[in-house]
Order: sequence, then C-alpha cells, then structure tokens
Amino acid sequence: MHNYKSMKLMNFSEVTGPQFHKVHVGVGHRLDAFSSGVLVLGIGKGNGVLEHLCKSHVTRDYMLEGEFGKATDNFTHTGRVIEKTTYDHVTLDKLERVLAMIQGANQKALIMYSQVDLHTQEAYELAVRGLLYPHGKSPPILTGLRCIHFNPPHFTLEVQCVNETQKYLRKLIHEVGLELRTSAVCSGVRRTRDGPFKVENALTRQHWTAGSIIQAIAHFSKATRKIRKLEMYKQTAGQLNSNAQVQEQTRSQTDE
Repeated sequence: MHNYKSMKLMNFSEVTGPQFHKVHVGVGHRLDAFSSGVLVLGIGKGNGVLEHLCKSHVTRDYMLEGEFGKATDNFTHTGRVIEKTTYDHVTLDKLERVLAMIQGANQKALIMYSQVDLHTQEAYELAVRGLLYPHGKSPPILTGLRCIHFNPPHFTLEVQCVNETQKYLRKLIHEVGLELRTSAVCSGVRRTRDGPFKVENALTRQHWTAGSIIQAIAHFSKATRKIRKLEMYKQTAGQLNSNAQVQEQTRSQTDE
C-alpha cells in the first residue's frame, strides 16, 4: 500500500512538471486611486532597467480633465464642494494666456534646476533638443502645457512634466481656475506616456497572459536602450555644468 501511494505521487509529479519559480515584479512611477493610464512594471532582470527609469527624470505625459465653476476640498469633482463660482467670462484665449504664463515660469525653473550654464554651446544645444532635465532633487516641473479641448465648463489639458505627483496635477487645475478668477476641479487624470512607454502599447487587463507579456518585453527592448541613453545625456549635462563651474572659477582667479 505504501509503495502504491509513492507511485501515485511520482506519477503526479511527472504530469504536473516542475514548480514555477518566484518572479520579482517591480512597479515604476506609481498611479494613485484617482488616476489611470500607463503603469510600467519590471519583471525579473527588468527591475534593473526600472530603477534607471525612476532615476532618469524621464518626461511623462498626462491628459487632465477639468471643470470650471466649483472648488472642492481635494481638488477633484468628487470632493466636498467648498465654493461655487461663475465662469461665463472665461474664454479660450484667456485660458491659453494663463497656460503660457505657467509654462514660462516652469521653463525658468527647469533651467535653474538643470544646473547647466546656458552660455556654453554644448548646453545650449541640449536645451534646443529638449534634453535638459533637473539635476538631483527638484519640485514638479512642467515642460509642456496646452489646452486640447474647451467647451465650458469642461476643458482638457495636455501636460508634459517631470517629478510630478497626481495630487500636484489635480492642484494645477485648481490654480488655473484661480488665475482665471473663477474655480475649477479635476475630473480625471490619465497618464498617456512614461518616458518611451506609451498608452497605445500598454497591455490591458484582458491581455495579461504569459504570451502577451513575453511579446511586450521583446517589443520594448529598444525602449530600455533609450532609457540608458537618456542617463548618458544626464551625465553629459552634469559634466558640462562641472566644466562650466571650473572655467568660471579659473576666470575669477585670473581676474584677481
């Protein structure tokens, strides 16, 4: 009887095959419960690339849905209403002027936090090619901001940014309302791009299968090289800044 049980266990093992190994899955730039869109995951060795992604200050794109006419305690349309205002005076032209003002202030912040001397030719070329990124820690910075839909009270903004949080983006809608002498709440935050990873290439829940995941990993092998290349540009920008500081110190000593 004992031998028969052992044979049954042995045959069962042969049928089922070896056990699956544990695979570590890491999460990139997170999305909170109010937001949707692209969420990058790292599987196995891909977590090394995921770490580069989180440190490389890649630009992320969002679609922000806004609604004029009210303010809430958490900047969202589901929060507790604390104020209601009129918005009949708001026009697309006025909105675009406010967005241009906000983007201009953020462009100055980007130059400051990139710690690059724009008087050098190399640094100027990086700026023209859109390769300036904050060096080290910085507050959220908008690198692009425009209105793509305007039908009051509803409007939609397209945003490119670095070091942001979704709470910061919801507050941005609130601040746009204040600049227009009204109020506004955020009714949706959707991430459409995280560095080289775009929403049109994302796997939706019904495609979470082993075959689809393996195919996606193969498809994005080029994207991982772009992330490493971006890290090289960051190092180049940092080196340019260091060289510029050395040159400035040398000139100061010469003048003395």
